[in-house]
Amino acid sequence: MTMDEMFDREDPVFVISVAARMLGVQTQTLRYYERIGLIEPSRTSGRQRVFSSKDIERIRQIRTLVDDMGVNLAGVEVVLKLLAQLEMAETEIKRLRAENDRLQDQLAQRRKPSARASR
Repeated sequence: MTMDEMFDREDPVFVISVAARMLGVQTQTLRYYERIGLIEPSRTSGRQRVFSSKDIERIRQIRTLVDDMGVNLAGVEVVLKLLAQLEMAETEIKRLRAENDRLQDQLAQRRKPSARASR
């Protein structure tokens, strides 16, 4: 059974040391990313940081932008905000397309009886 099968990707399950080991970074790097607002890990009742698979994916994305593409952290923040806006726009487009399809189907249904009546 994989981690994805055991936990929802938004369930906070990795303590900071495990997350850092998974990502190949120091725990201080994760604390810094949190301090500048790039990530928002969950907290236990004892205030310990815990990361979800979704958090891990986001940090991997940050590391790719920094390490592979040479983007500085200010640029990373801009890129992540733009990607979030793009995702929201894509979701809205899907919703509008579905609504458009529904309305076109309704219109086609209304036109069918009137086409028969004119014969």
